[in-house]
Amino acid sequence: MALALLLLICPALRAHDGPPFPIVVDRQIGGYKVSLWGDPDVGTGTFFVYVEPPAGRSTEDVKVTVSVTPVSGRLAEVTYPAERRVYRRRVEFYAEVEFDRQEYWTVRVTVNGPDGAGEFTAEVEATPPGLGRWDLLCYAFPFALVAGLWIYGVLRHRRRRSAADDGPSPGAPTPPPAQEAPPEPGRP
Repeated sequence: MALALLLLICPALRAHDGPPFPIVVDRQIGGYKVSLWGDPDVGTGTFFVYVEPPAGRSTEDVKVTVSVTPVSGRLAEVTYPAERRVYRRRVEFYAEVEFDRQEYWTVRVTVNGPDGAGEFTAEVEATPPGLGRWDLLCYAFPFALVAGLWIYGVLRHRRRRSAADDGPSPGAPTPPPAQEAPPEPGRP
């Protein structure tokens, strides 16, 4: 019952909310191996394109764009240039895109560089970014429920043990007196 209540109160828990996740991994485009990671939140979604050049080459002259359009076709495709960033010996191309509502979107990634050019498409679902301050309450609810039940059980066990140590309560029936064993035959 508590789980059903939680799902009714917090429907966005079923949606993705958190760090980027892999969408396409190690797709060969021209001479490059390309991976796409994303966090497609309604509002501003983020995409990370990782481009691995052939051995001994650089990604300095590589250009990456990320284009999005709703699968329903209700809007025209919008293209966003990806910014090249060097992060811990790895190069990533970062793009922020706008999603106006929760639905499925087609994402098209175009890579153009000295070692070839190409593109690929993937489909993602834009999800709500979360409930803001309510996220903590929704995520903590199951843990608080288990902690409350545990505390209730401990207190109840202590009350029972305390009642047993104090003896019977004043209104409780008294047990019958113990009877003496009859004497053995032949003994006075």
